[in-house]
Amino acid sequence: MVLASSEIEDKDVGVVRADNHDIDKHIAGYTDLIKDAAQADQIEHEMGVRQALRIHKKAVFWSMALSSALIMEGYDVVLIASFYGHPAFLKKFGVPGPEGKNIIPAAWQSGLGNGSSAGGIIGLLINGWASEKFGPRRTFLVAMVLMIAAIFVPVFAQSLPVLVFGEVLCGIPWGIFQTLTTAYASEVCPIALRHYLTAYINACWGFGILLSSGVVRACLNIESQWAFKIPFCIQWVWPPLLITLIWFAPESPFWLVRQERYADAENSVRRLTSAEYFSEEDIKRNVAMKIHTTELEKNMSAGASYLDMFKGVDRRRTEISLMVFAAQLLSGQNLIADILTFAIFHSFQQAGMAVQASYDLNLALNAMFVVGTFVSWGLLTRFGRRDLYLAGLATMAAVLLCIGGMGFTNSTAAKWVSGALLIFLNLAYNSTLGPVCYTLVAEISSTRLRAKTIALSRVAYQLMNIICGIIVPRQLSPAEWNWGPKSGLFWAGSAILTFVYTWFRIPETRNRSYGELDLLFEHRVPAWRFAKTKVDQFNLDERRGPAAETPMLEEKPDLKEDVAHAEYIRK
Repeated sequence: MVLASSEIEDKDVGVVRADNHDIDKHIAGYTDLIKDAAQADQIEHEMGVRQALRIHKKAVFWSMALSSALIMEGYDVVLIASFYGHPAFLKKFGVPGPEGKNIIPAAWQSGLGNGSSAGGIIGLLINGWASEKFGPRRTFLVAMVLMIAAIFVPVFAQSLPVLVFGEVLCGIPWGIFQTLTTAYASEVCPIALRHYLTAYINACWGFGILLSSGVVRACLNIESQWAFKIPFCIQWVWPPLLITLIWFAPESPFWLVRQERYADAENSVRRLTSAEYFSEEDIKRNVAMKIHTTELEKNMSAGASYLDMFKGVDRRRTEISLMVFAAQLLSGQNLIADILTFAIFHSFQQAGMAVQASYDLNLALNAMFVVGTFVSWGLLTRFGRRDLYLAGLATMAAVLLCIGGMGFTNSTAAKWVSGALLIFLNLAYNSTLGPVCYTLVAEISSTRLRAKTIALSRVAYQLMNIICGIIVPRQLSPAEWNWGPKSGLFWAGSAILTFVYTWFRIPETRNRSYGELDLLFEHRVPAWRFAKTKVDQFNLDERRGPAAETPMLEEKPDLKEDVAHAEYIRK
């Protein structure tokens, strides 16, 4: 899009304004549509949380329903790591360690952890293509069926290589769920609820992780192989329930608009809102706003492929999204993920704590995923996403430095303090970086490239997870580097470097519509100026005449794109 001279002047005084002339040229009657879109956008910006809940309570339900798949994934992903200190699992798969006790070698820990990450990368790339081609709902249902079949492998595995293979297979549908739910939540809810429902995804992870910890703890005293087979079998409970529920879910209206299925988009908005508070005119205006946003993005970038993510204005959005997810691990969160190994081998076993007590500690630690997410809801209401990311990184760097310092003493008190600090570290992470990551990635990506951007961002996370899955077990294992709490110093340095990146590159997206964010990125506004820059995405001053009602939406005809839009807005 070429900037008009007035835009260049406005940019100097902190205002960016859209130039919609190019869109006018190929969409007849676009003036009428844009007025309805502007009205819908104003209503959404002025909508409070209570009003949004009254109108969009169905959208909240369906968003939470899809996100519940991540309860299953949170349960599954951490399950295998919970077995590294499990007596029955070690008896079956372990080898003698330096102290005469069975251990899972660091190389196999890396293989088991990275197996699901490798499968997740495959699933993420599939989702980026499939959810845009077939829609998130159908992609979700197919992935659930694949999940049922994949679970058989770890349940009946008799060796570590087969178990690794099972983790890879399970990782594929997990990868599909990881980002599909984020994109859906961001597209069905208004601005006032967007941060709650995207951040809620982190709580779903927490529920799953907490459930996994409880199940493993409950099976700890079973002496047979069922001590670790039962937790694997429980994974079969989720898919049938979720398939039945999501079969009736409405499709994303943004996705339907991108497919030019305008009548279906209207029906989807109708199913996601309450007729008592949201009239037929409101529905038409809401879809008009989605059409305007889609057209704005088409005018900025011609394509919507993986390659287009690295072209033009989308290159910056992709880079930031990749780093937002990678920052979760660069912050030192990966040290928390291996807390059970840390607790058993380095701190609490040496401090005289029994294996059962170590698993009790793990329950307390994992509860922070849920508690922290609820804390983040309050913080997101009062503070910006960028501010919380910076605060989270600063806090984690400070705590990691303290943990690292504890590694230079062998006193029992120091080991207990290290454990307490790790719990606080998890709370800090899950109050800031953990949930805010999903909100940021959903808002930074353009609507046309959202599925692919979020998927590729999660791939960056998985690649970092593979790297950390190689490094961290060796840092903590007594048979390898044996750093123990001193590992905190390494990850404190990583968190500090990530803080510097965040300061210069990650923008503030709070209270912005997707159209506003499109223009801020297109005009290359620096990250630290996003919050204060004013945006006029409709530029109604250049249009005269009363606002016309947007007509009923029609199915996409078998005509060229410009004719399809003309039919949509024709009286």
